[in-house]
Amino acid sequence: MTDLLEQAVDWLDAQRVAHLSRTVTYSRGEQSVELSATLGNTRYEVADEAGATVQAKATDFIVSADELVLAGVQVTPQVGDRVRVPAGGKVQVFEVLDLAGAGHYRSADPQGRMLRIHAKQVDEE
Repeated sequence: MTDLLEQAVDWLDAQRVAHLSRTVTYSRGEQSVELSATLGNTRYEVADEAGATVQAKATDFIVSADELVLAGVQVTPQVGDRVRVPAGGKVQVFEVLDLAGAGHYRSADPQGRMLRIHAKQVDEE
């Protein structure tokens, strides 16, 4: 019998995809995949060259881990990967980044079925 919490996570992920997501294109080099992603943000602090602490904000993409498949292989995010988001006739381009040593992604649920990927906008097409 499947654990009740695992069933709840599956249900929540299905609800997220159905009602709180948009289609984005995740790419690494020439490989890409379309994903259902929920946008969020994370605030973090970094020290500048003078040692002052600066607050910054990253755009987060919450995706189902099993949808992140490149060249037929399920992968985890890597720094430098790109996410393209259609927005008002243009496409915003985000790049996966490391949050001041805190990592570039993390699990968004206890079972690791959803990933929260940290990125910053680097271009608009």
